[in-house]
Amino acid sequence: MEYRYLGRSGLKVSTLTMGTMTFGGSERIGNTAQDDATRQIDMCLDAGINLLDTANVYNAGVSEEMIGVALSENGRRERTLLATKVRFRMGEGPNQVGLSRHHIIEQCKASLKRLKTDHIDLYQVHEWDGMTPIEETMEALDTLVRHGHVRYIGCSNYSGWHIMKALAAAGERKGERFVSQQIHYTLHSREAEYELIPITQDQGLGVLVWSPLAGGLLSGKYRRDGGPKSGRHVGGFREPPVYDWEKLYDIIDAIVAVADARGVSGAQVALAWLLGRPGVTSVIIGGRSDEQFRDNLLAAELKLTAEERAQLDAASQPPLLYPYWHQSFTAQDRLGKIDLDLIGPYAEDFKRG
Repeated sequence: MEYRYLGRSGLKVSTLTMGTMTFGGSERIGNTAQDDATRQIDMCLDAGINLLDTANVYNAGVSEEMIGVALSENGRRERTLLATKVRFRMGEGPNQVGLSRHHIIEQCKASLKRLKTDHIDLYQVHEWDGMTPIEETMEALDTLVRHGHVRYIGCSNYSGWHIMKALAAAGERKGERFVSQQIHYTLHSREAEYELIPITQDQGLGVLVWSPLAGGLLSGKYRRDGGPKSGRHVGGFREPPVYDWEKLYDIIDAIVAVADARGVSGAQVALAWLLGRPGVTSVIIGGRSDEQFRDNLLAAELKLTAEERAQLDAASQPPLLYPYWHQSFTAQDRLGKIDLDLIGPYAEDFKRG
């Protein structure tokens, strides 16, 4: 297992992170019981994973509770970095949602209790809250770090301007800044390359990728001629939205071609592609079964060739949006490395145009 620094921090995390949304959940997402969850945690820890990711909202706190039970035994907590999140509704009252100082501090205390720990290693705001001043949110997170309840802070599902606004607010007060962002980023969903990945590179953030297999769509099980009988998307799961099924199947075809040639699963190929992308620190793997975890864990050892990456890139490359196509036309003499990571692969297309 490889370990990478989480942004500009001195904290090293494994390139694979264990996701726990299935713990105690529904049949649609996964309903992993306590004994199975503990066994899967051991499986991941033994493979070298050192980061577990959850959220207070996952199954209304049950995921955190199950992690707390598992980590309180056999010295597992000492081997584990814990990441959880706050933002979504956790009760009926008007202040049981959002990123106010009240909700953040209240929910941090509740998460600590459920997780049976005295600190959270990475506390992430789960989604943007446009009704709470960002200064209030960042100050509350800074307070938690200064009191020792939280070690590092991060964001999830923020847009580019949200992140920059938060970093500016922290900088003005010399407070704690985000060390990471957790984002959706896959061969099918490469929108993060327009803003979020460049911000990561420029501002020194780590990137944790959630649902790196697009809820199983990129595992190779879903094909033009049919798919599995059960799973998230069979039940109408909406993440990620698919706007062009033919494009998705073209990407899956490329994944399967590489996987068959290498004698590995499609899931391993999709995960290995992500681990080689600029800015990516760790991808969050999950599973309904031990077999899915075992398969995903093997992605840490898979190194794709330049030719295989080019094949996957070509099948999945999104259109170059404004202002990037304009920069490609007129600014190539003054583009930096971060700019070229995005624009460079399109250079030949624009020369031909």
